[in-house]
Amino acid sequence: MATADNTKEIVAGGLHEVERPSAELSKPAHHSERVDKELAAYASDVRIEISEERNNELRRKIDRRVLVVMILTYFLQAIDKGTLSFASIMGITKDTGMLNADGTVSQKYSWLTTCIYIAILVVEYPQNYIIVRVPIAKYLSFSIIAWGTTLACHAACKDFTGLVVVRTLLGIFESACQPAFVILSAMWYRREEQTARVTYWYMMNGAQQIVGGLLAYCFSLIKSGPLKSWQWLFLSYGIISIIFGFFVLWWMPDSPMRAHCFTEQEKHEMVERVRDNQTGIQNRKFKKEQFIEGLKDPQIWGYALISMCTALPTSGLGAFANIIIKSFGFTTLQTQLLAMVLGFYIIIVLLSSVWLVKKTSQNLFVMLGFCVPSFVGTILLMTLPNNTYAQHIGLLICYYLTLSFWSAGTLALSMISRNVAGQTKKTVAVAVNFIFWAAGNSIGPQVFLATDGPRYFIAFATHLGCYSLLVLIILGLRWYLRHQNKKRDEMAAEGVAQARDTELIRAWEDLTDKENLSFRYVY
Repeated sequence: MATADNTKEIVAGGLHEVERPSAELSKPAHHSERVDKELAAYASDVRIEISEERNNELRRKIDRRVLVVMILTYFLQAIDKGTLSFASIMGITKDTGMLNADGTVSQKYSWLTTCIYIAILVVEYPQNYIIVRVPIAKYLSFSIIAWGTTLACHAACKDFTGLVVVRTLLGIFESACQPAFVILSAMWYRREEQTARVTYWYMMNGAQQIVGGLLAYCFSLIKSGPLKSWQWLFLSYGIISIIFGFFVLWWMPDSPMRAHCFTEQEKHEMVERVRDNQTGIQNRKFKKEQFIEGLKDPQIWGYALISMCTALPTSGLGAFANIIIKSFGFTTLQTQLLAMVLGFYIIIVLLSSVWLVKKTSQNLFVMLGFCVPSFVGTILLMTLPNNTYAQHIGLLICYYLTLSFWSAGTLALSMISRNVAGQTKKTVAVAVNFIFWAAGNSIGPQVFLATDGPRYFIAFATHLGCYSLLVLIILGLRWYLRHQNKKRDEMAAEGVAQARDTELIRAWEDLTDKENLSFRYVY
């Protein structure tokens, strides 16, 4: 194996290895016109083997610059979105006229979540188009600063109309976050590393439940002063997001090729280490044929439907989490603390799913396994009575169980970065995925009807329908991807050279997964 001072070239037609100095990585390569010019300056024209030890060293350096930013950014976004749920029991519904005459929360409250995702529906493809054509770290920084400013403006809202305006703007600016992370994961990490990295930042949804619940309790202790407790909540989080946005601008590199924080040698190696992905790093040219292929590819619609089936229950359960838990018979303080436990459960679910995928290499079967507790928890929520303290606890545990399906959403997101190649096609895949995700999030709060509270049977029945559809989609997607791999394996066995390209010499040519017959899908 190679070290930092020398690497091994795997030569086509045999398994013999030729020692060559790592300086070869910096020699001019002769690439086809399909290769992005900036990438071509750092990509080798032959496959270079980098030792596992060196790979681990490079990955740790990338983690410090990229993964840390993704985790902290997503944590801030999750906690920013979660502020509305916490504010719902801190007086915002009363202060902005969102209570019915009988004191229950009106349907207006649901629209404060829905309007965010309607905005995302509209801007998602333009966002994805921009993300792959501009310096991604700088654009992410701008988005964080913009949404932090918008979040702080929530504190100035006096009525429902003002809240709708700032919530819509929040959706527009936050819509860049997850698509950017999918692109960054494919750009910096090997396929086998991406599942864990996507999960690490996605589980910040659970972390925000823990930290957000504790901070919300602290803010709720504010009983006097120029601002209400929920206003301080929004203002504080907004200012923190703005400061962090400037940190991202300073700390995070736009790509391996533009990373001034790494040496030239490291840049070459960071490009080379993701050659095996065959999903490319960067190509700013729009390709109509890839756009059309993306719209016709069944797997892209499969991921999108998984996203919608998980987002619909997620958004409703998230927006109404504290209201639902409080309806089980707990006080406001108990509700805030129990929401923190929910965060721990989400983290356990996501980490467990990553561990199982690593052990079994079965992404879609693991998704199926985690759908089972969601069925059980939802059915029990609809059937158990809510009279005694023991029943309160039982319903609470059932509510936690319903969140198990989060594993499916996270793993599907990581499969997009691993299974979709071609930069234009990837923008289609990511855009379609998040359009469906936004649609699910828009619908989710609306199935929690004010007239159906506090048990919300209609909402939970809708969730059961989502889980059932989710199972069918997962099974269909697994059959399709397995069938595609089988066809390519048969072609390789028959001697089709393109189906068994061990050197991966066309890895940088921005081929789609369908154009590149040596590509194999993970499922």
